[in-house]
This record gives sequence, C-alpha cells and structure tokens, in this order.
Amino acid sequence: MRNIAPHTFILAAVLVLGACAPAADAPAPKAEIAERGNPAMERDSMDESERLGAWFETKFMESVRAYPQSMTSLGIDERQDEWNDPSRSAQLEQLDQTREDLAEMKELFDFDALDANGQLSYRLFEKNADDALKGRDWWDHGYTYTQMRGAHSSLPTFLMNQHKIKDVEDAENYLTRLETMGDVLDARTDQAKAKFEAGIAPPKFVYDFVIESAENIISGDPVDVDSDDLNLLLADFRKKTIDLEIEDETREALYERAINAIANDVAPAYQRIIAEMERQKNLASTDDGAWKLPNGDAYYAWRLNQMTTTDMSAEAIHDLGLSEVERIHAEMRDIMKKVGFDGTLQDFFEFTRTDKQFFKPETQAGRDEYLREATKFIDDMKVRLPEVFNKMPKAEMEVRAVEAFREKAAGKAFYSRGAPDFSRPGYYYANLYRMDAMPVYQMEALAYHEGIPGHHMQISISQELEGIPSFRKYGRFTAYSEGWGLYSEFLPKEMGLYADPYSDFGRLAMELWRAARLVVDTGLHDKKWTREGATNYLMENTPNPESDCLKAIERYIVMPGQATAYKVGMLKILEERARSKEALGDKFDIREFHDVILASGPIPLDV
Repeated sequence: MRNIAPHTFILAAVLVLGACAPAADAPAPKAEIAERGNPAMERDSMDESERLGAWFETKFMESVRAYPQSMTSLGIDERQDEWNDPSRSAQLEQLDQTREDLAEMKELFDFDALDANGQLSYRLFEKNADDALKGRDWWDHGYTYTQMRGAHSSLPTFLMNQHKIKDVEDAENYLTRLETMGDVLDARTDQAKAKFEAGIAPPKFVYDFVIESAENIISGDPVDVDSDDLNLLLADFRKKTIDLEIEDETREALYERAINAIANDVAPAYQRIIAEMERQKNLASTDDGAWKLPNGDAYYAWRLNQMTTTDMSAEAIHDLGLSEVERIHAEMRDIMKKVGFDGTLQDFFEFTRTDKQFFKPETQAGRDEYLREATKFIDDMKVRLPEVFNKMPKAEMEVRAVEAFREKAAGKAFYSRGAPDFSRPGYYYANLYRMDAMPVYQMEALAYHEGIPGHHMQISISQELEGIPSFRKYGRFTAYSEGWGLYSEFLPKEMGLYADPYSDFGRLAMELWRAARLVVDTGLHDKKWTREGATNYLMENTPNPESDCLKAIERYIVMPGQATAYKVGMLKILEERARSKEALGDKFDIREFHDVILASGPIPLDV
C-alpha cells in the first residue's frame, strides 16, 4: 500500500485513481459545491444533518482541488496540466488542514442532533482524520519504489488510463504533464534516497523489478510515430490524438513536443531512478520483514490495524490463518473424492498446478480466449444478480490484460474503478504474463471477485449512492472492499454456480490463498520468516505454482499487513449475515442484507 495519506480525504482522492489491492460512477461532485457559503451557518434553512452533509461536500471539494490527478479521475476539468504535489511541505499543509477540519466539525455540529446517517458520517470523518494524524509517525516507513507501487509506474499508468484527449487543449495538458513528470519523479527519488539513509529500504530482490519497469517505460522508438516498436507514452499520445480534427501542422507540432518531452524530461528522470536503484541495490540487505525497520514492531501493528480495521494482534491473525487453512484443506479432500483422485492433498496440488488441461496456451490466442471466457462469467452473473441483489450498478466494466510494461511485476489480478461521469468503464485487469500462473479452474472465482458481484459492483454502487457525503462514496477500507471481494467468490457457490468440481476447487484454492496469507504475512513481519521460508509454506499448503507463490510473497514483503484484510473482512460479513439470519428468522432476505452492506459505502469493520 501507499504511505498513509496526510489529509482526511486523500484516502478517497487517491483511490479514485485505481483499486484490489485496495478503488464507479455517479455524477462527479460538482465544482459549484465549493462556491457555496458556509453551510454550517445556514441554521434556519437546514437541519443538523443537512448542514453537516453540505459541510462535508465543501470539505471534500477543497481536498480534491488540492490533488489535480484526483480532479482528472473525477471528471473535473480543472488543473489538467498538473500533477499532485509530492513535496513534504504540501503533505504537512494538508495534515494541518485535516486537524483544522476535525476541530471545526466538533465545534460546529452537535452529534446528538444528527440522524443515524449523519452520525455515521460524523464517526467516519473523525476516524479518517484520527488515522491520518496518527499515520504521520509512519509516513517514511513505506517504500518509495517497489515492484507493486511507485510513481515510476503510477504516473505513466495514470496518463494512459485516466488522461483523456478530446481536443487540442487536452493534448497540450497531456504534454505539460509529460514535460513536468521528471520533476515529480526526481522528488520521489530524493525521498527514496533519504529513506535509504534512514534505514528504510526494500530488500535487495525488489530493485531489479523497479529497474526493469523503468527501462520498459523509456524503451522503444522515441521518435518515429509510425514505428512498430514505439515508446509506450508516445504510442499512447499518438493513439489519443490520431483522430483529432486538426491541421497537419498542429499535429506535427504536438508530436514534436511529445518527442522532446520524452527525450529531455521523462527519460533522464527515469535514468536517474535507475542509477539510484542500482546504487541502493549494491548496499541493500536481504532482510524481508517490517521488523527490520526502525521501530518496526510498532509499525507493523499499526499496519495491521489500518488494513483490518480491527485490534487483532499478529499472533491472533496468524492462529486464525492456521485454523482456516486446516478447514479448507478438509473441503478440498472432499473434492478429490468427487473427481476420483487417488493420492494425498499435496499430490492433488501438484496435479492441478502442472497438468496442461488446467491452462490456456502460452500464446496470444490463449490469452484472448482467457479474456473472452472471463468476460462471459461476468456477463452470465449479471443475469443472475436479481436473485440475490435489489440494487445493481449502472457502470459498465471491461476485462483487460495487464499492460506489457508492468505485467512482469504486477499482481495476478486487480480492479481499476471507472470514471464517476461514466466516461470510462471499470477495468478488471488479468495478468496474463505467464499463462501457467492463471489456471482456468480459478477463472470463475477471480472474475466474480474483481468484477460482479465483487469489486466492480461494490465500488460502482458506492459511487452511485445518493444521500451520503462524497468522502464516503469514494473512500476505501481494505478489509471492507477486499472482504466483500472474497465474499463475492463464496456467494455464487450458494447460488448453484461452480458446477464443475474443478471450478469449485478453484474457489476453495483462492479462499485458501487468502487464509494462507494470514499465516505468511504475520510470519514475515512478526515472526521473522525469510522470503524462502514463506514461499515454501505456500508451496506446501496451496496448489499455486512456485512462480505464483514467490510473486505473492514478494508482494506481501513490500506491503505489510495488506494481505490480511481479505479473510478478516470476509469472515466479518459472514458473521453479520449469520447474526441477521438468527435475529430475523423467516423474515431474513439475502437481497436486503446485501443492500444494507452496500448502502452505506465503505465502512471499517470496527464501525
């Protein structure tokens, strides 16, 4: 995960840029909201909850306007030629604003006079602010550049996926962002240097991934726009401008400016990243866990609290993982009997990770077939949704392969939320870099998790909600969102899906993966397991291939605690469902239960 956000609303503002990992589509918050007078003073025309809601909207827009990339993602056509300010002074300014906003809310609004929804918003705002203020202690503990996160990959991804070009002004804004990208990258590189000197650096294996990604971004022909091997940013700019109705002379001038920006601004900054990563790699250790960092035990405890939104200790999470692994293993042995497999569970794991029947060909045709079939699972689920949901998302969704420049380092699958104005659909990204890491028996559950009824449905409905403040629509609590994603893999089982026993095994394999995460994440960061030891645990206890296990462990190393949120969140949803069934008896309606879970936007488990 990224560093803790310094402002109350930056969690929301950043997450509109992307989401699994940690996030689409009501009308964007209107700019005129921020032009209103102080809603807190309009006591004669509004009740307490209405005043608070209007105040939240004003504060949300103030926050969004501090982050130009967030405005782009929300469809607000302002500051489209700027990047978010990466400086420490900007972070501290936003933290001061958070402190002032929290004090202002407590001074101006009477909690007891609010309705239930208003009280929930008040509590969530207070929690976000408290978390941001406490998170100041850990700003520097997050690694600046890793194989999972960092400006070196997020900035080009933002330009390609978020920055639309519909006219010359948009094109010029894109070019200005290209020309100033180096400034942002240099600021991040300076931060990486300072952290390294303070003893905060990723383990040695991370550096080659970052270097390779940086090299990929500046590779390709940087000049010839007709080249078959065009630089990816120049190719993106060309694709977005090729159909603009402009004079040839104007088009050529735009291309020339793009070429110069990549050569003179972008590429040199990436070369400086590469040089710094090479320097650090030669000095870095192979220690993997957060325990190696200054005050590492307290940092990891804070990360677990942030990711799970509970007070569970590392030991409790570890023990929960062990018990869940044992339970799921028992269910897998039942599947072995159904398919007539003779051998141990580990023998079955080896069979499912190596037999060719479980994988698409390592060809473009195989990749295309995977995307088509994943899309069909989602399309078929759409038809079944009314059986278990009353409320449906309006936003569209597409299944895409992870882009070539980041597929080697990226995770197995993830979701990127769509634009609030419906101008961009949500994207389920499947990483098809190696087809032997994407078994077809997991395809169904993966599609439900990332698409429908999982992340796309939950995040889209959240953004389409009416009657709640924008900061709640666009916020994210990992345990809630990933807990919902994992619950969304389980729900279709109750609907009679996963008809193929191997597909049901895939569902269990993915749940097992999340249970094992509880074990290895705490093993790495609390019990001082090595990268190799944690990888071996996954190899022995899950059916995933070695490459999958190694990549996962490498992810957990650089994102302490994040992997624990999935299973903890899912179990909480199931616990609440069981409690509701017991309380309501015959009156329990699964559709109404799901409405309640989704109707308030993302909520931390302790709330």
